[in-house]
Amino acid sequence: MGRIAYVNGRYVPHGEAAVHIEDRGYQFADGVYEVIAVYRGRLVDEQGHLDRLRRSLSELEIGWPVSESVLPGLMREMIRRNRIDEGIIYLQVTRGVATRDHAFPARAKPALVMTARSRDLTGLMTGQPVRVLTVSDNRWGRPDIKSISLLPNCLAKQKAHEAGCFEAWMVDREGWVTEGTSSNAWIVTADGKLVTRKADMAILNGITRISLIELVRRSGVEFIERPFTVAEAKEAREAFLTSTTSFVKPVIEIDAHPVGDGRTGALTERLIAFFTDHVRSQTEAA
Repeated sequence: MGRIAYVNGRYVPHGEAAVHIEDRGYQFADGVYEVIAVYRGRLVDEQGHLDRLRRSLSELEIGWPVSESVLPGLMREMIRRNRIDEGIIYLQVTRGVATRDHAFPARAKPALVMTARSRDLTGLMTGQPVRVLTVSDNRWGRPDIKSISLLPNCLAKQKAHEAGCFEAWMVDREGWVTEGTSSNAWIVTADGKLVTRKADMAILNGITRISLIELVRRSGVEFIERPFTVAEAKEAREAFLTSTTSFVKPVIEIDAHPVGDGRTGALTERLIAFFTDHVRSQTEAA
């Protein structure tokens, strides 16, 4: 059985899924999205993703395409139909179909599409180290909204890929690291303090970031939300990134400069274990 997509109320073969040519997501990137991990057939941090989707829709004044109470059932049906044990669900909501005009249409119906695919998440729990590249942050002024307008992120990710790096960390005009193209950035300072940028309008408040902060606070690890520079990151004891599709991933090199001793640090290893337990506990409790 092939993959199944959801398009505006219908489950259809993935290869036949399509939207109207005047969908505003296609013409204006006028929409938002979420990516949710699936582990052992269960959605990871489901409520956090739904809360963020609600905020994104509100910020762009887009209505819910289906009732908020109905959406979780649709996602579970996608898991069932695609036989996902470990993987991800991608869902996208756009303002809908309307004659092309910059102003919001008066009566467009919000559109919902979803896809799902298998992916090895157990492997993420090993915390495979990666390298990152720094680039200028030239995105629009509201990256705190999880909008589908991601061209600057794609260009930065491609630059990192061409340099043999896993991710690009973006740097604002004042020299502060904001975040990765699809992840949040963290360091452990020379004196052992865990640091990540505060979730303001300069970054997307990652759901893995939110969950890890809660785990850190419970553990008693000293933690600070503040910006840090590229220079500070390069001189840090440890560094790592977080995201739905990476969990907690050690960063051992920034711009070809080794971080610490060039290996996964002790605190990062602890946090990988914390988050792994967090993911597993959700399936055990379900």
